[in-house]
Amino acid sequence: MDSVPEMDTSNADSTSINININTMAVSTTTNNLNNSIAAAAAAASSSSSPSSSTPSRYENQKRRDWNTFGQYLRNHRPPLSLSRCSGAHVLEFLRYLDQFGKTKVHTQMCPFFGHPNPPAPCPCPLRQAWGSLDALIGRLRAAFEEHGGKPEANPFGARAVRLYLREVRDSQAKARGISYEKKKRKRPPQQPPALPPPTTS
Repeated sequence: MDSVPEMDTSNADSTSINININTMAVSTTTNNLNNSIAAAAAAASSSSSPSSSTPSRYENQKRRDWNTFGQYLRNHRPPLSLSRCSGAHVLEFLRYLDQFGKTKVHTQMCPFFGHPNPPAPCPCPLRQAWGSLDALIGRLRAAFEEHGGKPEANPFGARAVRLYLREVRDSQAKARGISYEKKKRKRPPQQPPALPPPTTS
């Protein structure tokens, strides 16, 4: 009886080792890929979350302006509630802010009246610039309605306030020799109408 020849198992072991190594490599690559995706998602989440929760510079300034106006009402004599605040009180507030202004506004008696770049200092008073007051009123007008105020009862949108801002703009433009006129947008040149195709007889 012939003996059964022994099988050569060296190739099988090598194949098994190769399969195991390949399986480990695929598993390691998959884990690395999953870790990279998770890290990228975490980075995107951490970079986007502060921007969505952090208020903008405009919102921060609007909150500070609103707090300043509220402090002014509390210090008013007699103290004034927001519900009783009118356009006249807003004008008082704007004139009160003038003492903290940093814009030189020349009087008509000043030799530099109407001079945009005075060559020397002068004793003319410092005032709040018109642009600053205009932006301030815009923020307070929005804050009033955000705090439950009705648009029709908004003291920052009163006609007297609009007239005052216009007067400040015109007087400062003359005193400082500058123009606050808005630049007109240049309209794009209009294309000539297309001519109809020639008709053939």
